[in-house]
Amino acid sequence: MFLLFEEAGKFMAGRVLSEADTSAQVELDSGKRVKVKTANFLLKFEKPEPAQLLAAAQTISQSIELELAWEFSPEEEFGFAELAREYFSDKATLEQQAGTLVRLFESPHYFRRAGKGRFRKAPADIIALALAAIEKKKQIALQTEQWVKDLSAGECPQAIREQLYKILFKPDKNAPEYKAVVEASRATHLGPLELLIKAGAIDSPYQFHWRRFLLENFPKGTGFPKLEAPAIKDELPLSTARAFSIDDSATTEIDDALSVQGLGSGTVVVGIHIAAPGLAIQPGSPIDLVGRNRLSTVYMPGYKVTMLPDDVVQAYTLQEGRDCPALSLYVTLDEATLEIQSSETKLERVHIGANLRHDQLDAIVTLEWLENPDFNHQIDPQPLLNKRKKLSFLHRLAQDLKAKREVVRGKPENFNRPDYNFKLVGNDGAEPQGSEQVQISVRERGAPLDLIVSEAMILANSTWGNWMAELGVPGIYRSQASMLPGVKVRMGTRALPHAGLGVKSYAWSSSPLRRYTDLVNQWQIIACARHGKTAALVAPFKPKDADLFSIISSFDSAYFAYNDYQRAIERFWTLKFIQQNQVTEITATVFKENMVRADDLPLVLPVMGASGLPRGARVLIKLGDIDEVTLDIHGTVVERLDAVTETANAPDDEAGDEDEDAGAGPIAIAVDMSETDASPAVTDQTAP
Repeated sequence: MFLLFEEAGKFMAGRVLSEADTSAQVELDSGKRVKVKTANFLLKFEKPEPAQLLAAAQTISQSIELELAWEFSPEEEFGFAELAREYFSDKATLEQQAGTLVRLFESPHYFRRAGKGRFRKAPADIIALALAAIEKKKQIALQTEQWVKDLSAGECPQAIREQLYKILFKPDKNAPEYKAVVEASRATHLGPLELLIKAGAIDSPYQFHWRRFLLENFPKGTGFPKLEAPAIKDELPLSTARAFSIDDSATTEIDDALSVQGLGSGTVVVGIHIAAPGLAIQPGSPIDLVGRNRLSTVYMPGYKVTMLPDDVVQAYTLQEGRDCPALSLYVTLDEATLEIQSSETKLERVHIGANLRHDQLDAIVTLEWLENPDFNHQIDPQPLLNKRKKLSFLHRLAQDLKAKREVVRGKPENFNRPDYNFKLVGNDGAEPQGSEQVQISVRERGAPLDLIVSEAMILANSTWGNWMAELGVPGIYRSQASMLPGVKVRMGTRALPHAGLGVKSYAWSSSPLRRYTDLVNQWQIIACARHGKTAALVAPFKPKDADLFSIISSFDSAYFAYNDYQRAIERFWTLKFIQQNQVTEITATVFKENMVRADDLPLVLPVMGASGLPRGARVLIKLGDIDEVTLDIHGTVVERLDAVTETANAPDDEAGDEDEDAGAGPIAIAVDMSETDASPAVTDQTAP
């Protein structure tokens, strides 16, 4: 005696060894023995052999016309044997009954399963929808097959070109475009990115990087909703100070300015004036929501994506010639010793006398110009008139503040790497296309104007951070537990020391038009300025406020992504510079095994022939081919330039080597070639 039964959605047949009331022991052709419940019995038979029955059933099932079988089937629930007798004859053979069972089972769009071996016919309208869906899947399968052929032949279908960035970085793995790329990659034995490059899917390497960044960070685009900057309603007193800002020429969000009063009197008051959008923009307002969504301005050569709309920025920026609302920190110092005697925070209007520009004045505001009253340029630019003594004092103060911080941090700050400025010729702030002529210039870290601004901002951020902590007002702080290797700067709500800066606490507060954390801290500082010891009761964010932790988490993620893109796109323009100027060799310094840093360009790259060379060794590098998509470039050591007998030591640099090759190397894409296609083949038996 043989038995046909269903087990886990499959039909099996075997010899019955023993049978009880509720089950039977069955031996399959493979020799395996299974226990089958009585409820799973479908057919008992003496012949043919189980394998023959199953083979015959499969063949007969394909001869059954589903539309005709559906017409023959009763309206009420029925068994497969009943339909076999209706469809074939009242003497339907065992093979025909089994074939009917298989056909019914694999056609759920015509017949719904109602139990073991039992079915019910589907309504006609449901069948129509199912057939339409099956036909659509057939067409999609045919289209996908054609796309695979096109990609394999080196041609990129338009549909895949339009979905390129989603396919690579945020794919719908059930989409036919994605499946076509996967199948073509398998067929050609090429990586997905290499396949698409060869097929011409990437028209512009620059646009590849830019659109990838937009997809991941600005999927809805970089435009702003229509917003109107609210007016500052406070009646603010006008300060007696006349301030000036120091920024690059491309800066439109002028957050900070400085003033100096009392020179020659023995007591000097230095004012650090910060734009005060926090006086008008309120937490939860439409403009706040925009800022909280973006979290920071994104910078890149020749272009930027601002945190706030430009007309909003211009309403609060510290524009020269205007009396601008400001959050001001006044620090009173002994003019001779530079000892800080007191500090005071005010909400006021400050007249901005000038917007000085680094790139226009760095060559003029030199150490000699600041420290030697007898030294004169042929002519000083108009913006510097009457500011030499103030800038000289501010530079002396900056040097003193830096030296005192270095005592706390335990060693001097040594920034031996230069900063590089990128200029895209003729760009004028428009979105770059990637083909512009690029100029790269060097600006040494610690240039006098740079030092003046950085030390003033550190003073303001640390003073306000300490003040908020004293008043019990929470803020967003940056801290570093120690300067040991691997101890990174972290963000939190506690006023903890920042070992790298050598300050008791540090709360970013000086760029509220460019960083959302600074705007949040400004709200808190405004509460301190208005309410003093009771500020904690009225500040927008209270201690242990979950919103603050959420902002920190979001900001950390966004700021990392923005900086990572900035590094990558600066690398792109560096490679463009090499191409445009036909640079074939560079001098470089070894900073770790088989990795070098160019001496005169913002570039690190892997090299051959550097194995065994000590850190700090200077070498001549022959450059290899450039890949503008992966941002890869390799080199070969041609010659060692420093004496072999010298002890080569890389200079101590605060930046470390952690992110040296950021933006270079293999691009992480989301196309998973190891996945197996779990979707069933598209046939007319597939359920919709």
